[in-house]
Amino acid sequence: MYKVTLINGRDETVIHHPSFNKTKIQNGVIKQGINQVDSFSFSILPNNPGYDLIHPMSTLVDVFNLQTNKYDFRGRVLTPTSKMNENGVFHKSFLCESKMGYMNDSAQRHGEYHNMTPRNFLQVIIDNHNKDVSKDKQIKLGEVNVTNSTDNIYRYLGYDSTLDTIFDKLVDRLGGELRLRDETDGLYLDYLEKIGSAKPTEIRLSKNLKSIELEVDPSQIITRLIPLGSTIESEDETATDASQARITIKSVNNGLDYIDDTVAIKKFGIFAKSHVWDDINSPTILKTRGQQFLSSNNRVRMQYVITALDLFLIGLDTDQFEVGNDYPVINPVMGIDDRLRVVSKTIDIINPNQNDLVFGDRLKKASDYQNETNKTQATVVNLQSTVVNQTRKIGSLTVELETTKKSLQQTQENMNNFEGSTIEGMAAITEAILTIDDAINNLNEIVSGLQGVITVEEKQQMQEAIAKNASDISAMNNQIIDLTNRVVKLEEGGGEIG
Repeated sequence: MYKVTLINGRDETVIHHPSFNKTKIQNGVIKQGINQVDSFSFSILPNNPGYDLIHPMSTLVDVFNLQTNKYDFRGRVLTPTSKMNENGVFHKSFLCESKMGYMNDSAQRHGEYHNMTPRNFLQVIIDNHNKDVSKDKQIKLGEVNVTNSTDNIYRYLGYDSTLDTIFDKLVDRLGGELRLRDETDGLYLDYLEKIGSAKPTEIRLSKNLKSIELEVDPSQIITRLIPLGSTIESEDETATDASQARITIKSVNNGLDYIDDTVAIKKFGIFAKSHVWDDINSPTILKTRGQQFLSSNNRVRMQYVITALDLFLIGLDTDQFEVGNDYPVINPVMGIDDRLRVVSKTIDIINPNQNDLVFGDRLKKASDYQNETNKTQATVVNLQSTVVNQTRKIGSLTVELETTKKSLQQTQENMNNFEGSTIEGMAAITEAILTIDDAINNLNEIVSGLQGVITVEEKQQMQEAIAKNASDISAMNNQIIDLTNRVVKLEEGGGEIG
């Protein structure tokens, strides 16, 4: 059913084909998901024609579905592993990533962008990517239908990878889903509110449902929301508070700055969290947006891990299960009768009828928390370095200002004591004032430089985030260590890790 091909430049080598008995890989698993780089892992023996032709980061791999005439995976080899088992049999294993991983090969460049639509801003990011990579890795902008309330954004770009930047500056803030299309004329990146569509094919007990597992995550529930809008400039020019006041809904919500979901509170209790909309200046609009946000976030997140027979493969169903689509899932015993969306899919290309599907919310696993921890640590280090450097400069200029101030005071005393030294005194005052003016200009440049390093919203969060993130990182690392130890114990005991 599947053909696997290696591509090295213009040379292609088939390493797996259902019709060639001697050309087989030992195992092969594709993992697909929403907003993630898909992967393909496989193992081969020394008698495979491609055994010595696989090179990390340069060899391309295509996995072609001969029944649907579609590619289920196209990417490159990422990491190789050579092994010998207890029977003395040698084999190699490889992990591959899809072509979306190309966006990890490029770095963005610093810049400030405002009055741009999300599409135009994404175009800037893609243009930066294309300047860094070879022609085969360049990307064209495809469909974009994600926007915000004003259809314009204000963002800074740093030097992170292109993929991290897209998630940080767009997906994590505006929502939406990414899709990379491999067309005949190149790669196209789509940024859509939602990929996929509703399909009629049922997953039903006693028909094609083999197993089902329900996972629940109540940690993200919100029953009391504090909506926050844009920042309010302080009237005190000398204020140095780490946090900044923001627009709230008090004036349009009977003096309360929060919105309650009374039904959810009765069931779960009060779980208060805030959410920031930097582009909203109206309390009325802010309240409406808060109500919309609360209605979709005051629920327990659930996902179903389902093993289902894909009857499309034998012609008994009209649709194949695909990531992004939703399907009717019916299991009367568990009280399930709903349309659920496939958020990830695992394909065993050797036994394609044993595919695993994940429906519903995508719950975080230990690796997700570790990735977030690493990113947070890097962000904190960068911010701390910026603050330390700017603080040193400000400290140095403060000393300079203090010295100049004393000089000015001394000059004034000299003038008061000696009327004859007026000309010399005025010259000294002029020199002192110029020195102070230079110092003030330097301070302004430092402040401007600090603002240019981080985004508007990050400026407000920077100081409090450093202290908080240090604590969060320590706690999260302890959780990761604990989870890792548990995984190791399970593996040593022969258990399976889901």
